[in-house]
Amino acid sequence: MSVQKFLAKARRSLDAAKLLLEHGFYDEAGSRAYYAMFDAGRAALFQVRAPADADTSRTHAGLIAAFGLHVVKPGFIPGDIGRTLGQAQQVRLIADYKGDPIEREDAERLLGVASRFLDAVASMIPPTPTPEAKR
Repeated sequence: MSVQKFLAKARRSLDAAKLLLEHGFYDEAGSRAYYAMFDAGRAALFQVRAPADADTSRTHAGLIAAFGLHVVKPGFIPGDIGRTLGQAQQVRLIADYKGDPIEREDAERLLGVASRFLDAVASMIPPTPTPEAKR
């Protein structure tokens, strides 16, 4: 998958999270918001040409660690924004596995965090030129 496709997938997940939130599905909205961040993180790692090893592509913890090492540490994204990826994963774990419900306010907050995270990642990825721009 390309950087642009990962970013587009992240945006679709964020849009889905907004719809879920609007309809009262707070756990599911929190989970989708995290996956929006996860795919944006994958886009960022591709953009900086981070080495792809098995753990990074196979596990959430591997991707989060690689994001910190290859995207945050070199300064592509500020540390406070980069840390939100791991924090969002904790919310997703609660929503998906622990059975504790996510409150509306927490889901709203996570969607705001995810939106800022996607904006930060998008700012480090140059736009794809349109066919008209190539002329």
